[in-house]
Amino acid sequence: MNVLPRPPLSPTPPAGLLPPVFDVAGEVADLPRDLEPWPCAADPAKRPLIGACLARARRHGGWRWPDRPVVFVSDTHADADGFLRSLVGAGVIRRHAHGPRFDLTGFGRQATIVIGGDCLDKGPSNLAMLDALDDLRRSGARLHILAGNHDLRMRLAVEALCGPRSVLRDHIFLRMGRKILPALREVFDRFVTPADLDALPDEVTCRARLLPPPGWAEGFAAAARGQLRPEVITREIRKLEAKRGQFDREVARTGLSARELMAAVHGCRRVFFEPGGPYAWFYDNMDVVARSGSLLFVHAGICDRMCALLDEVGPEGVNARYRAGARHSSLAFYFGPLANLVRTKYRPSDFDLTDRGVDLLHRNGIHMVVQGHVNNHAGQRLLAKRGLLHLEADVTLDRASRSLEGLDGIGAGATLILPSGDVIGLSRDYPRAKHFAPERIG
Repeated sequence: MNVLPRPPLSPTPPAGLLPPVFDVAGEVADLPRDLEPWPCAADPAKRPLIGACLARARRHGGWRWPDRPVVFVSDTHADADGFLRSLVGAGVIRRHAHGPRFDLTGFGRQATIVIGGDCLDKGPSNLAMLDALDDLRRSGARLHILAGNHDLRMRLAVEALCGPRSVLRDHIFLRMGRKILPALREVFDRFVTPADLDALPDEVTCRARLLPPPGWAEGFAAAARGQLRPEVITREIRKLEAKRGQFDREVARTGLSARELMAAVHGCRRVFFEPGGPYAWFYDNMDVVARSGSLLFVHAGICDRMCALLDEVGPEGVNARYRAGARHSSLAFYFGPLANLVRTKYRPSDFDLTDRGVDLLHRNGIHMVVQGHVNNHAGQRLLAKRGLLHLEADVTLDRASRSLEGLDGIGAGATLILPSGDVIGLSRDYPRAKHFAPERIG
């Protein structure tokens, strides 16, 4: 019996899809320009799953594409150089050797740039990364900033220390603040004054405020009952025991005393979360989901409850509820379904995505999630999760992660979604540009 070969997951990519790249400053935007069909076409385990997702999309009205190009860059993690190289390689900006750092290209003026969350932490500089993002914002770019789990953790850690003590929040800085210590050092160096230090109590009192008090675990377990799932309560207590020594070592690395660290936390609150703060625009402009055509952009993923909420109130309604919850900075919010959008990896402990939720998305014309959060070492990945297409677009951009994970140099990468129905994955760590065109697949 003759068996017809399966069609490739993408047809041969048409020429001329990628925008021109300008490199005035002499920076090498080492992103590939030659296209190939998305490589999961060669994986026999993935092709049937992805094919089933595409067939389901066709049954629910087919694809609707953005009216203008979308450029998705995620998980920059405090690496401004990697971020700017990504924008150069995607054809969005032209960098200059002198004067302003960059300006938008013609393609950059047409495009919508979606920042997929996790601008903060890791390094080399949180404030330099936000300064670059602010330059992009001020350039006139159509910019959409999404929340990531690291961005939310900054908010929770700072508010836990600056607000009134509570057994439900006493551990949050120790639990979540370790990763923001480099950012706090930067805030201390740039914004904290001698008067800020003079306003604080002595070293012993400040250190006691940084840590949960004796007997915290028992009080937390009792107070959290009914607000958090039992397994979450158990996990929180266990994690605190493991993090105490690690926290002290990380604080010592910053060179800050307890008083200086407290001053940095209060400075961080002024800088990021009070009206008129120099970086207040970052959180003020932060959403949790964005939709363009048949694509849903989110940091981590989605669950049935958020599928239902999207159906009920749409993306703007979901964003409004997320912003309201994030301002209150409760642990119940962090472990709830709204924050699941920035935390999930579809683990058993996460809120579940089932066929019911996937069907609801398709009925609303959403056929693919574009996300960050799961970093990859060979560029973007396209796969089916819980029966729904997901494009993982965290390309391990920041130098701190790259060094830890055996990748060299400064990372760069971007995902382009074009009105023509073409999806292109660019990464410094993959030799060609990956091309996916779902409507042209046989």
